[in-house]
Amino acid sequence: MFELAVSLAKSWNVEEEKEVILPNGIRYYELKIGGGDTPRRGDLIVIDIMGKVESTGEVFVNTFEGEKKSLALVIGSRPYSKGLCEGIEYVLKTMKAGGKRKVIVPPELGFRENGADLGSGVQIPPHATLEYIVQVDKVSIAPA
Repeated sequence: MFELAVSLAKSWNVEEEKEVILPNGIRYYELKIGGGDTPRRGDLIVIDIMGKVESTGEVFVNTFEGEKKSLALVIGSRPYSKGLCEGIEYVLKTMKAGGKRKVIVPPELGFRENGADLGSGVQIPPHATLEYIVQVDKVSIAPA
């Protein structure tokens, strides 16, 4: 708990959101700069995430609202689940604990030409551009 308090204390909100475009086509806007650790391959991270299909606005994952639980994952582990994709893992590797971003993931780093069936009637169509809000709550060394 102490780690979380320190990373949040060192975090700060961004005054002006600026678009960053990565060479692979991912676009993001820094909403809050994290003050904690940056995850490395094999680290266990806890995140809150909201993801939607950009063209329709259909939300396919949201841990920010209601009784939803944050997601825990190991960086570099696949396959992805719960609406996560390659593009989100790429962005997570450049964030710090306490940070929050709005991320636009192009189809080739999302669910490509296949789309995805996440169960419970939730579908991500083929060639969908995805929009996420992602917050890194905690970064820790994965248990052996």
